Amino acid sequence: MQVLITKNCGFCAGVKRAVETAFAVAPVNTFVYGELIHNEDVVRKIASRGLITVERVEEVPNGATLLIRSHGAPKSVFEACEKRNIRVIDCTCAFVKKTQKIVAEASQRGKTVLIAGKSDHPEVRGLVGWGTGVIGVVSSEEEKFGDLEGKDVVLVSQTTFSEKSFLKIAENLRKVRLKTVEIIPTICYTTIRRQREAAEVARNSDAVLVIGGLDSSNTNKLAEIASAYCKRVYRLRNADDFEYENIKFCRRVGVIAGASTPEWQTREVLFKMEENNTEVQTMAMQNVVEDIDKNERYKKGQLISAKIVLATEEGVYVSASGKLEILIPKEELDCGEYVREAYAARVGEEITVMIAEVNPKVKLSEKSVRKIKEEEELLKDVEAGKEFTVVCTGYNKGGLTAELGTYLVFVPAKEIRSGYVKDLEKYKGKKLRLRLLEIKKERRKEIIASQRVILEEEKVARDAQKAEKETQFFDSIEVGAVVEGKVERVTSFGAFVSVNGFDCLAHISDLSWTGVKAVTDVLEIGKRYEFKVLKVDRENKKVSIGYKQLQLQPWDLAADKYAEGDVVHGKVVRIVPFGAFVELEKGIDGLVHVSQITHEWLENPTSVLSIGEEVDAKVLAFNPDERRITLSIKALQPRPEMESSRNRDRDAERDSREGGKKGRKGGKRNYVSDDEDEYREWKEDGFGGASIADLLHSDDNN
Repeated sequence: MQVLITKNCGFCAGVKRAVETAFAVAPVNTFVYGELIHNEDVVRKIASRGLITVERVEEVPNGATLLIRSHGAPKSVFEACEKRNIRVIDCTCAFVKKTQKIVAEASQRGKTVLIAGKSDHPEVRGLVGWGTGVIGVVSSEEEKFGDLEGKDVVLVSQTTFSEKSFLKIAENLRKVRLKTVEIIPTICYTTIRRQREAAEVARNSDAVLVIGGLDSSNTNKLAEIASAYCKRVYRLRNADDFEYENIKFCRRVGVIAGASTPEWQTREVLFKMEENNTEVQTMAMQNVVEDIDKNERYKKGQLISAKIVLATEEGVYVSASGKLEILIPKEELDCGEYVREAYAARVGEEITVMIAEVNPKVKLSEKSVRKIKEEEELLKDVEAGKEFTVVCTGYNKGGLTAELGTYLVFVPAKEIRSGYVKDLEKYKGKKLRLRLLEIKKERRKEIIASQRVILEEEKVARDAQKAEKETQFFDSIEVGAVVEGKVERVTSFGAFVSVNGFDCLAHISDLSWTGVKAVTDVLEIGKRYEFKVLKVDRENKKVSIGYKQLQLQPWDLAADKYAEGDVVHGKVVRIVPFGAFVELEKGIDGLVHVSQITHEWLENPTSVLSIGEEVDAKVLAFNPDERRITLSIKALQPRPEMESSRNRDRDAERDSREGGKKGRKGGKRNYVSDDEDEYREWKEDGFGGASIADLLHSDDNN
């Protein structure tokens, strides 16, 4: 069996940032606005740190800290926090922020704003909260928009919405006679890639596993897309939902994880598949890369002269060619505090500016010119072989592009990381750590650099460190040793425990002598316990540990609880032809022989006893070493009258024969208790103090 894993699997950048922030922020007096991500396990871990989830700002005390999830929040939330001195940690996804800005600006211009998405999704509710005019939510591809005729309309999308549905909605909107219409596709590009990969995997698989929180919109959308191409699609919250029976006859199985699914959940599903000798193979997905039109007029990093033609509140308009007027935002002007009047007095003056961007439109910066000298100093370190960082601004067929001051930085595809890199687009906007390979200072200033050499050096160092730690760990551990470990996570089959930084497995069968239904009945996540090492597999780097092996068994404590002659209470758990087994406590059963159930002769114990019935009994014999307890129910029952009379006559005859020696003191008869009398009778009959084997033997003779 092959397992095909999508390339974009697990946390997206926005979710990863939000989760990492939630685990890094101080939990005291910190609140989260709504469920951070739609994944039950991750939300539970975050809550265990002490962070409190709220649905309304009113639930947050003044002066507290509020973490905004990646879905974003309405503008009113930020305004309320500012009024009440609530510190905001904004983890809104960059794509969501962009859409919020579009909604706010379109509303201010009097446009009717439509959002393609689900009205109950937190991201959509947040987007609606940034609008000030007419705003609506569209989720159906069948919407006709007849009531919008003659209006100015702007259409945006929930960042995790279906690309196919958005295109259909846009097509329907264009059919309406509108005054103006702007179609702005704001679906996150990683969402689009995930959806396309989900379709590709489903087409090539006999079954598909979709992993992620059941409330996750993006994960459910992936499952919906996969279902269109594959008949067997199984939705899993985590490894506990995986059933090998569903896929055991499949030749190829696809694995898809949503943007809110942590990597370890996918690993645990793969781990369970490997338990069934499944071969895991990653499938390289086809990526769609669209070329960006290049602006041939200017080159990035180029210095040009521009004439000031107008000063506004937003910044200064300059003419660089006599025709083209370009706005230099005030934050890109080389001044301390922008004063419009000061630049208005300089209209007609030539200034030197640097071309900051050329795609999708030209952007200029005066402030960057001043930085050139500083950047030249930086180049000295770069040429000396020191590591430097840049942000990837684009890519071409050969590799990634970026800039360092006035220098174009180019990273060949083979120098990005070890191995072939097919999807260059995903690096756009990401920080690159580079080391110089070659520098060109002629007419075209260019730096050719490598990230691969740094990553490989670090990997060698990490591997060496990891190998050393593993060697030290396996050198220090042996079967039978007692170790302390922290419970990191639990599954249906056991607990993964960190022992000196190494994951060991405590199987559920090794947690309690009496058996448990769930791991959490015995162990608590995050707590430390002592375990006994049961098995060490150095070759496969696996260690099995047990918790119950360090705990006393029920029979180890039985000697302090039970003694011959005690009256005990228990429940009938098993009935056999020769008697009944009564559970006194978990792990300790006693046998009531058929002859000790009632004073009457019984052919079968089921005629008077039933499974689950609670009974009282007397301990006839107790041998903790052999783990045996012999019980009697009839010892606590009154003897039939005829039998009691016969026993009294027999006692009187015996007393007379022995001269009154037994049972007398000071000339008076001292009768023994009924219990003692019965006990003597059982001993005389051969049952008192008998072992289970004795009773069984006696029953066979009968």
